[in-house]
Amino acid sequence: MKVSTDVLAVLDQATTEGSALRLTGQLDRKLYVSTNKVLQAAGGTWNRKAQAHLFAGDAADAIEQIILTGQITTAQDLGYFPTPPPVVEQLLALADLQPGAEVLEPSAGTGAIAGPLAARGCVVDAVELDTARADVIWNAGYCRNVVPGDFLAMPPAAEYDRVVMNPPFARQADIDHVRHARRFLRPGGLLVSVMASGATFRENRKAAEFRSLVETGDGWFVPLPDGAFVESGTGVRTVIVVIPSAV
Repeated sequence: MKVSTDVLAVLDQATTEGSALRLTGQLDRKLYVSTNKVLQAAGGTWNRKAQAHLFAGDAADAIEQIILTGQITTAQDLGYFPTPPPVVEQLLALADLQPGAEVLEPSAGTGAIAGPLAARGCVVDAVELDTARADVIWNAGYCRNVVPGDFLAMPPAAEYDRVVMNPPFARQADIDHVRHARRFLRPGGLLVSVMASGATFRENRKAAEFRSLVETGDGWFVPLPDGAFVESGTGVRTVIVVIPSAV
């Protein structure tokens, strides 16, 4: 999300103290609304008692990159919703993991799935579009490889025992990611992925063809409870799909 020069000027003049950011001067309503939208996207919440926008961490750190780059990338911009721990546990249980298994996590975020995979003795490779998040995973030290880039642009190589993933949901991108990811499985491998529940009932050709692929490939869907991803910022209804390798 690009930030306008007038909003950048407002942020540059703001004062910060710990987690609090306070705007200075009189802003007209349009400019205030635009500034507030950026602050909310950066994680700031208006607190009437404090008369400030409050952040979970240091407010100055939260806005520094916005001022320097003139833009902010929100979780929603990239379809990024971190996988909550209860969902991770269900994914790992369905994956039937064995120590030493080679596992791919595409669209890995900051490693909500990759970390627990490694903790179970798996050899993990991760792919993440956002380079800052890819750095977080690499610096954590539990992955064999971390590739920063677009997973859908990667040529498939059938070299993994498991693929465990939580792909982007927007515009049925989850179907594209799951179909591509299946091509990375060795014979006898297994893919386990979160998906938007629309994959199970939408009547468009893309969804219908995907359901046919799951059925003919001896796969199945596992429903998740409503609100499974609320803590990650979305109320999208979700399921888990389990699909064996194509051969």
